[in-house]
Amino acid sequence: MTKKLGDFTGLAENYSKFRPAYSPFILDALLGITNKPVEDIDYVDVGAGTGIWTRMVALRGLNSATAVEPNDDMRSFGIKDSEATSINWVKGDGETTNLPNNSADILTMASSFHWVDFDKGIAEFSRVLRDQGIFCALWNPRLLEANPLLVEIEQTLYEMAPHIKRVSSGRATFTDTLLNNLNDCEQFSDVLYLEGRHVVQQTPEEYIGVWWSVNDIRVQAGEQCFADFMKYVEAKVVDLPFIETTYQTRAWAAKVNK
Repeated sequence: MTKKLGDFTGLAENYSKFRPAYSPFILDALLGITNKPVEDIDYVDVGAGTGIWTRMVALRGLNSATAVEPNDDMRSFGIKDSEATSINWVKGDGETTNLPNNSADILTMASSFHWVDFDKGIAEFSRVLRDQGIFCALWNPRLLEANPLLVEIEQTLYEMAPHIKRVSSGRATFTDTLLNNLNDCEQFSDVLYLEGRHVVQQTPEEYIGVWWSVNDIRVQAGEQCFADFMKYVEAKVVDLPFIETTYQTRAWAAKVNK
């Protein structure tokens, strides 16, 4: 499978089945800083993927929830996974959401803002949000240091493909400057950083499935190198009852200036 950076076509099934949820405490905090009763909130998730975070938010009983996703494969799995909800799915992206002006109270991008042109995305989110609306970008990276096995596997990856630079991790260069970049843009203010950790016990199948859903590493490593790495991972974990993974949900929230 020859892939382009940021193209999740063919990865959606593993993404849908194996990607873990985000910290519920981050969601509590996000809803808590919104100046509206939860049942009155109109919510938009841009770059929703298969809707993992979208469903977490929507199930809190909001007035409405809309998922915007550009990739047909990811969106089709998202629609299927969200059949029991009232989430409305729309084709669009972070620069062109295809949503009306002043139509959302909260707009999020979960594990996807790094794929968007910052200035164009910020302008689009400002257009869609209502007065006092909140934009939140969040990621759900692993806290590798919490498990020596994960550190060893990650080190082996970089030994096999030393040229790799993480694009989509919430602990990458993009997030290092995000607080300052949001503070410096005229469309948003009152920037807040939030962090919540949660532990997930993954079966070997689940742990391996998360790796197979990754785009940036696979593209940069190349198909043969990534396949060799996955053989190593499978051999490393196949006989374990579970892999304990600590996830570190990191979120940057800001209020729109209207």
